[in-house]
Parts: sequence; C-alpha cells; structure tokens
Amino acid sequence: MKAKHIYWILCAGVFAVGILAAAASPWLTYTFNLTHSLPGTLYVIHKHSEVKKGDLIAYRWHGGATYPVGTIFIKQVAGVAGDTVRREGVAFWVDGQYIGIAKPFSKAGLPLQPAQEGVIAAGEYFVATVHPNSLDSRYALTGNVKLAAIIGKAYAIF
Repeated sequence: MKAKHIYWILCAGVFAVGILAAAASPWLTYTFNLTHSLPGTLYVIHKHSEVKKGDLIAYRWHGGATYPVGTIFIKQVAGVAGDTVRREGVAFWVDGQYIGIAKPFSKAGLPLQPAQEGVIAAGEYFVATVHPNSLDSRYALTGNVKLAAIIGKAYAIF
C-alpha cells in the first residue's frame, strides 16, 4: 500500500512540474476542448507558429452566440487567402472540397445565417470541422478567422 501511495505522489509531482514548465514557456500553452466538434480533450498550442491549410489552429472567439469574447476555439484550416468559397444553398465547398452544410439553428436554438461565398482575403482563414454542429466559417456569425485572432497551431494530447 505504501509503494502505491509513493507512486501516485511521484506521478502527481512529475505532472505538476511538467505543467509549471510548460506554463512558463513563451511558445506553448494548453487548452481543453469542451465540445464534441473535434476528437481530443486536452490540446497543446504552439503559439505564433506558421499556419497552413489542413492545420488545427486555436483562435480567440470574437463573441456571440452562447460563447463570450476570448473563448478559445480549435478548428481545422480548410481555406487560406486566395482560395474560393462556393455556396449552393446551405452547402459549402472550398476550392472544390466539400465542407458541409450550414444549419439554420445552433444547438442552443439560436438562428444562424450561412456565410457568403467568395475569395478568401489576405490574412484570413476559412475554418471548419467535420462535425455537423461545429460553429465555424460556414456561418456569418463566425466568418473567416483573422490572423490577429489566431493563437497558434493546436495538437491533441488526449
């Protein structure tokens, strides 16, 4: 029994030291995913890293719906500057790749408007996930994510 107790104290100590070391890092931060839009619960964010299509990114929400300003969102970059967003009704494509549909209401029952189609501007990113309830760039409320809102690349830990 005593060995088991020492083991857990040692594990907790190593974990605490790791968290403190990571928290002190100017390059890394951590966040939790509290929704089902992406697999994974704990994510590490590599701050200020270069973003390209296909990357998972963390960004600060501008506010709206049921999320306060500054909430950290994690989504996949589906389109970058110069890519074309096409919309047919509520269905979206980015450079010919199907993204999904925009639903008329959020899970909380708030009305949602689909985003406009067009060419993605410089310094903006079209973000999405495959989850049907993802609040992403398919919606006017979210729109394209501006570079200034991006914290960095996100990586699932578990």
